[in-house]
Amino acid sequence: MRVLDGGSHQQDAVRQAVRQGRLVPLQQVVADALRRYPGKLVEVELDDGKYEIEILGANGVVMELDYDAVTGRLLKIEED
Repeated sequence: MRVLDGGSHQQDAVRQAVRQGRLVPLQQVVADALRRYPGKLVEVELDDGKYEIEILGANGVVMELDYDAVTGRLLKIEED
């Protein structure tokens, strides 16, 4: 599983943004994604203000869910 590319510097910046309330906690959007599509979390990225979450379902299909990182609103769902 790859979680937030960019190394520890980016991860530290994201943690600080969450603490300051500028980004929603990753756990919040991952929990929502797994409620919608139960399965194995295979990848999480933060890219251009979006959390991109990929879940491998029991049926073998990978679903990608994009969330606004500021509001936590679901933006898009697609098969990957």
